[in-house]
Amino acid sequence: MMNHLRLLLALAATGVLALSASPRTKTTQSTLKNQSAKVEMLPWESNDSTSGIAPGDVTLRGYNKRASDAKETFFITNNTKHRISHVTLLLRYATLTGTMLHERTVTVPVRLRAGESQLVSIKSWDVQRLFYYYAGPKPRKMATPYKVAFRLTGYDIPVGK
Repeated sequence: MMNHLRLLLALAATGVLALSASPRTKTTQSTLKNQSAKVEMLPWESNDSTSGIAPGDVTLRGYNKRASDAKETFFITNNTKHRISHVTLLLRYATLTGTMLHERTVTVPVRLRAGESQLVSIKSWDVQRLFYYYAGPKPRKMATPYKVAFRLTGYDIPVGK
C-alpha cells in the first residue's frame, strides 16, 4: 500500500513538472484593428422612401465575426431624435470580389435613446464556420473572407416609458 502511494505521488509530481515546463501559448492579439469603422450601407431603393424611415436613421459600426464564432457582433447607433427599439435590417454578405453569399433580414431587440449606441450579438449566418469578416483577424484555419452591407428596413418607436 505504501509503495502504491509513493508511486502515485511520484507520478503526480512528474506530471506537474511536465506541465509547468511546457511553453505558454500566446492567446492575445498584438495589434487590434479599428473597431469603429462603419458597415457599408446598401443602396436605397425607391420603394423604401414610402416607409417613413431614412437610410441614416441607424448606423452600424465595429462589425466582427471570426471563423470560429457562432455569433456576429456590432454596434447599432440611433441617429434619430426619438427612442427606437426592435431594429430590422437587411444584411447582405458577399465575397471580396462582390459575389453574394447570403442575404437575410434580422430584427435586433434594442432600446436606444436618441444618439445612443449598443453592442449587439446575433446568430451567425455561417453555420459551418467557414467564413470570417475581412477586416477582422485572419484565422489560423482555412476560411474565406467576406464583407457585409446593410439596409435599414424598419424600427419601432416605443410609446410610454
